[in-house]
Amino acid sequence: MTIERRGALIGAGLLGSAAIAAKLIRPATAQPAIPATQAPGFYRFKVGAWTITTVHDGFFRRPVEGFVRNAALADVQAVLGASFLPADSLAVPFTITFAQKDATLVVFDTGNGVTPATNTNGKMLANMAAAGIDAARVTHVIQSHFHGDHINGLLNAQNAAAFPNAEIIVPAVEWAWWNDAGNEQRSPEGQRPTFANTARRFAPYAGRIRQIAAGVEAIPGITSIAAYGHTPGHTIYRIADGAEQMIFLADLTNRPELMAPRPEWQIVFDFDGDAAAATRRRVLDMVTTDRVRVTGYHFPFPANGHFARHVSGGVQGFMFVPADWSSAV
Repeated sequence: MTIERRGALIGAGLLGSAAIAAKLIRPATAQPAIPATQAPGFYRFKVGAWTITTVHDGFFRRPVEGFVRNAALADVQAVLGASFLPADSLAVPFTITFAQKDATLVVFDTGNGVTPATNTNGKMLANMAAAGIDAARVTHVIQSHFHGDHINGLLNAQNAAAFPNAEIIVPAVEWAWWNDAGNEQRSPEGQRPTFANTARRFAPYAGRIRQIAAGVEAIPGITSIAAYGHTPGHTIYRIADGAEQMIFLADLTNRPELMAPRPEWQIVFDFDGDAAAATRRRVLDMVTTDRVRVTGYHFPFPANGHFARHVSGGVQGFMFVPADWSSAV
């Protein structure tokens, strides 16, 4: 091959490489924007033969200042900072717990219900659908208490029963308080709207509401436990199958990063702050000592795990330990 011929081939090869390189570095066409929304949120684990599913209902945000009634703002901010939470505002999550065993499908509390699309809460229905949970198949709605973010989801968009085939199980003490108008003036002013809201949300279920005492089986395998203070009849529930168990803590704490280290603190949503604090310490001591897995309504998603003992500010308190994700099913 002549030198001229070899040079021509090399030149052609260089030109070809340059053309390929030009294609590679040419600005790409615009890509579709990555959606700003998160994927639907649900998480499952087993308690014996029970399948537990936590379903996220979104969150709302409120100022940190004034949230805790019996502690200095600086002390509250210090505890939040220890968990890398902001000092000025607090995101309060909502997570609903479902329990299924054979033909029984239970939901503990019902979330915020149908809310405007612009809200950061009201995501329960979409996440139920993603989890394959049909409201029409729910056999029992078991309520912990009657604050709006726990009972508003009893109604659908047409203000009819959102769980049309379910029996509604309520703590007798809670039912008695909020259904007696004479108690209104004896309730904190901020909680007085609960009286009218209770009447409205439970109305479509007339004839299907069963009141239970504390310490009894709501249904086989699910037992009520008095946890009064956050509301007059606030109740938590133990789900058990043989030696396996867990407890739905409802609103025993709000954000556990804040309330568990300092269980004596009282928040603006507590009906009776002293009683709520005493209950909080008693129950957290129990689940810590017995190493019981828990779910919590205002815990960071997927809202389940355990508690361990922890000292904060010289106070013996507790620390929330999220469950190992390998326990998921």
